[in-house]
Amino acid sequence: MRTTTIADMEQYSRFLQAHPKGHFMQSPDWAKVKSNWLNKVIVVQDDDGSIKGSMSILIRKIPFLNYTLMYSPRGPVCDIHDYETLKALLDCAKELSKTHKSYVLKLDPDIEIEDTEFGEIIRRFNFKSKSHSRNFEGIQPRFVFRLNIKDKTEEELLKSFHQKTRYNINLAVRKGVTSKVGSREDLPEFHRIMVETGVRDKFVIRSLEYFEKMYDCLAPDHLRLYLAYYEGRIVSGTLAILYGNKCWYLYGASSSEYRNVMPNYLLQWEMIKWAREMGCEIYDFRGVSGDLDENNPLYGLYKFKKGFNGKFTEFVGELDYVLNPYVYFAVEKGEKLFRELRRKIFTFKARLKGSGGKEPTENSEG
Repeated sequence: MRTTTIADMEQYSRFLQAHPKGHFMQSPDWAKVKSNWLNKVIVVQDDDGSIKGSMSILIRKIPFLNYTLMYSPRGPVCDIHDYETLKALLDCAKELSKTHKSYVLKLDPDIEIEDTEFGEIIRRFNFKSKSHSRNFEGIQPRFVFRLNIKDKTEEELLKSFHQKTRYNINLAVRKGVTSKVGSREDLPEFHRIMVETGVRDKFVIRSLEYFEKMYDCLAPDHLRLYLAYYEGRIVSGTLAILYGNKCWYLYGASSSEYRNVMPNYLLQWEMIKWAREMGCEIYDFRGVSGDLDENNPLYGLYKFKKGFNGKFTEFVGELDYVLNPYVYFAVEKGEKLFRELRRKIFTFKARLKGSGGKEPTENSEG
């Protein structure tokens, strides 16, 4: 067994797409989307050169400090109970950290919280667990809904949905809502609705250029833009990514008008059908809140996704392997303040833009 950084990206991509823990965020395509980060791929190989495990690491310099952060989104990809392979990957990452002067290695693996064997392994490695978050405090969502679509027919899937969800899908069709797979030229309109959604629901939105870059790197093989139309107007849009045996609902946007014709339900159904047609085993609705109190502002998102009868899944959360405790403490404190400030600045600017320069009141957000 040997550990190295890999140059053969075709071999690596084949390994990822065949492995049950493969994830689009570990792919070379996603690294191109994140080209403002340096990317290094670590692999553990058998004596015959076959890959046993891997970890795609994104590396970014910390502002104002002569240190970098290493982040492996949804990594590693391997038998998660293979201690020796995991140790080899970690040891190689530690060597890489010396070259790049990294203060931490961050992971948020695709592993459920119930996996106590993996939990024991990461404790042996002295990872710092940050699994206390209940909403969207982490880099990736800790709570998701996942629908098992392996070998299921469309009829079986529809029948498994909650009655109200089936009703809303049919309502959209009866009301004349139509859907299509969009093109790159449709991204500006999708982004316009995305900004409207961000202002309404108070979350930060990526730039149009980011979505165009994502489309260029992943479409058409791995990414689709879905659009819903009502009376000739785009009223809803979604982005889905398909990689290996899974499909993820990555982004969704909806106009504040015509939400009563249920376009979001129809688009989810169209994405699920695509995933099934492509032979996927899992359709991942992505993030929901872990706080299931009906008074939680995010409860509506939970209720919407729950209606498709997927499994409410909690991952192990963020895991930090601290390489420099002093820098780690300073950056962690500053990062929380920065995220909250960024969210407030985005909301303020978006409101000004949407109101012709006059800041709207809470009741006039639209």
